[in-house]
Amino acid sequence: MTAAVSTSPSGLARLQARWLLLRRFGSRATFRHDLIAGITVSLVAIPQSLAYAQLAGVPAYYGLYAALLPTIIGALFGSSGQLSTGPVAMTSLLTAASVAPLAAHGSETFYAYVVLLALVSGLLQIAFGMLRIGVLLNFLSHPVLMGFINAAALIIGMSQLPALLGMPFDNSEHFLLDIWGVLSNVDQAHEMSLAFGFGALALLALFKRYLPKAPGVLIVVGLLTAASAALDFAALGGRVIGDIPRGLPGFSVPPLQWHAIVELLPAGFVIALISFMEAMSSAKVIAIKTRQPWDENKELIGQGLAKVAAAFVHSMPVSGSFSRSALNLASDARSALSSVISALFVLLTLLFLTPMLYHLPKPVLAAIIMMAVFGLINLPALINAWRAKRDDGIAAVATFVATLVFAPNIQNGIMTGILLSLALLLYRMMRPRIAVLGLHDDATLRDCERHNLPPLHPRLGALRFDGALRFVNAAYFEDALLRLERENSAITHVLVKASGINDIDASGVEMLKNVVSRFRGNGICLVFSGFKRQVADVVERTGLLDAIGPGNVFATDREALSELFVRLATRTTEQQAMA
Repeated sequence: MTAAVSTSPSGLARLQARWLLLRRFGSRATFRHDLIAGITVSLVAIPQSLAYAQLAGVPAYYGLYAALLPTIIGALFGSSGQLSTGPVAMTSLLTAASVAPLAAHGSETFYAYVVLLALVSGLLQIAFGMLRIGVLLNFLSHPVLMGFINAAALIIGMSQLPALLGMPFDNSEHFLLDIWGVLSNVDQAHEMSLAFGFGALALLALFKRYLPKAPGVLIVVGLLTAASAALDFAALGGRVIGDIPRGLPGFSVPPLQWHAIVELLPAGFVIALISFMEAMSSAKVIAIKTRQPWDENKELIGQGLAKVAAAFVHSMPVSGSFSRSALNLASDARSALSSVISALFVLLTLLFLTPMLYHLPKPVLAAIIMMAVFGLINLPALINAWRAKRDDGIAAVATFVATLVFAPNIQNGIMTGILLSLALLLYRMMRPRIAVLGLHDDATLRDCERHNLPPLHPRLGALRFDGALRFVNAAYFEDALLRLERENSAITHVLVKASGINDIDASGVEMLKNVVSRFRGNGICLVFSGFKRQVADVVERTGLLDAIGPGNVFATDREALSELFVRLATRTTEQQAMA
């Protein structure tokens, strides 16, 4: 009977499906680990989802919807088994900042644009993944990312001050001025909101310090929600979550408005970029610790599908969460099943527990957001970027300042950083390091300036070019060679230590041909040593070797110097004989 089933088409299909499930989610032995991890993450995900919905400017239940189906889709179609997908602070802030200029906060149009933004950003990520251009996202350099994250974390924290203080907040085009207005009128804060907000901050800090493994966020939410109900916080002028629709979210096609899609494309691109960078950083950490491979293009598609799923359940853009993924990994999750279990507990909350969330104070959600983003602030990263390279430091600081200045339109800050970092990269490529060389005590050619070395010979100059010789820097190298000629009127030979040239294009070849011809006309011989194989092939194919002369190309610096010193000595002897 068993054999018959296993060999029949339907039996083979069932066996194949079971094998695929076991491969995706692991064996039964791992189920217990995934169950514990999933429950643990859900205890954090539920209150965080409510808080991040507030940050995105949408009703609280949008956050729960975003932690349901999108979490499952991200787990099923992504490449990292422990990556937890759902609402995150950075994506939520970008969502609110992107939609605010297009629609009034709290309006149905605002909510429709948020849903449409989830669809646009998701489709962009899917396209990036299908075209296998995930590597292009590396154009967002680490210093720029750190500058943006630090500024965005400050903006997120400051944006929650009105909710924490129980004060009204009018969003305008001048975020910093709006915050200054709140701080200058802090005496008008709602005292009970202040008590709940700072009480939540204190409790969350205590849990983080003394009981880091406990579900501190959930405990604080439970305690303060009970206190809010007992004191009737809403009747005292405080703001609470209010009614949350019970049951599953509706599944519908987002309203497609062409003009809205066009307006949201730039914001969708930024959200696709930033959210994937956050997911990628989490996936890299997970891969290192679990020694499991991951695919950036597959993860792009998985994260994109999760965003599209969020749009179809009338929710907001999602991303891979660094904090919840770290908790998932620390809870010994073995597969993507842990995220599915986490989503199922969100489902139980939507079905049975929403009435218990009615009295949840909004100042408490503000405190949760502020505590979450405090961990994102990493000012030493900006200092280290400056220490590593001044250009990186400039890009990091410029991104940080631009993001603060452009707030609430912080996507302009990250675009400023990307453009600046690319401009600085191009500038560095245009002006690579060129060193004038001298003979060191160990008989090797070294940088004269760095090692305080005398010139090789009155009639011999030597240069080293570090980098690829291409159209962007060919003229810069030509200027260095001609400058060496101008500054040394007696020079008869110029040696180029070519081991630092790792690539050469047609512009570089043509420039060297012109310099060889000019030098030869002025009685100067241009000599090369140490061509790399890939460069030597181009030199030979393009006829540059014939222009230089095979006798002026040497495999090593030592061979070149030996031959050149013989030539110089011979020429000196000939000149003396003629005299």
